[in-house]
Amino acid sequence: MTRSCLIHGAPIETGASQRGCLMGPASLRTARLIETLASLGWAVEDRGDVQIAPQAPMAFGNPAVHNLAETHAWIAALEPVAYAAARDSDLPIFIGGDHSMSAGTVPGVARRAAEEGRPLFVLWLDAHPDLHTLESTESGNLHGTPVAYFTGQFSSEAELAAYPPLKTAVAPENMCFMGIRSVDAAERARISDLGMEVHDMRAIDETGVLVPLRAFLERVRAANGRLHVSFDVDFLEPGIAPAVGTTVPGGATFREAHLIMETLCDSGLVGSLDLVELNPFLDERGRTAKLLCDLTASLFGRRVLDRMTRSFG
Repeated sequence: MTRSCLIHGAPIETGASQRGCLMGPASLRTARLIETLASLGWAVEDRGDVQIAPQAPMAFGNPAVHNLAETHAWIAALEPVAYAAARDSDLPIFIGGDHSMSAGTVPGVARRAAEEGRPLFVLWLDAHPDLHTLESTESGNLHGTPVAYFTGQFSSEAELAAYPPLKTAVAPENMCFMGIRSVDAAERARISDLGMEVHDMRAIDETGVLVPLRAFLERVRAANGRLHVSFDVDFLEPGIAPAVGTTVPGGATFREAHLIMETLCDSGLVGSLDLVELNPFLDERGRTAKLLCDLTASLFGRRVLDRMTRSFG
């Protein structure tokens, strides 16, 4: 039976410190993401970009916070879109846009999972855990807040009022961070307090990616869980993926990234995907967008013998 994939763009850059992520969805389309997945036998429907209206500024007690109104609006717009996409297709993709979009996509998918009577698990492939609350962030860049939001870590009245009410939270123990290598003190404390599963690049250097990934996938399978994958460009080594405003040296290699995506495909557990933080303004002849398309193809069933060999130099 032909499997279905709905694609929604989220041209968001207000959560990041550098402009350019709003061009991410267009760049992935230009790199032939839709055509690539269709060639693998998927029924793909591109539903275009979600949009928000211009917003009046919202103040917050932490003066570092900026673009709060826009982030609130994006979350409110994306949550029902993600819910419907998870309900109506086998493996929807949400293409961004900065990582603040996951504060909308993940709760939407979580609501659908709850409706199915299943827990949502999230594999967070990122250099950063994005576990800041609105009060703990020092940069004020709200792409650093989605995990804290959708795992229910906003606690003050001001924080709870600043983002849309969370309809369905993700249990902190159902998170798995892989590849993180830039963690602030407040995030480090939160990870410890919540007992979240973390495999930083030091751990990956020691064990490789397969041991922790397979163990996490077994947890998902045992719980009959639904799995959402959130893939940030800065998970990758900047030398192969320069189109990101938050480059952190020492990321995943080309081989590690493809192995992760192929293993996820083999598991049959992935129910939705974010592709975030692609900033074409910082790219080199579209190489990062093309790599993201290739990695997504590995998740959707392409194997090494199916892949055209080409240089990423």
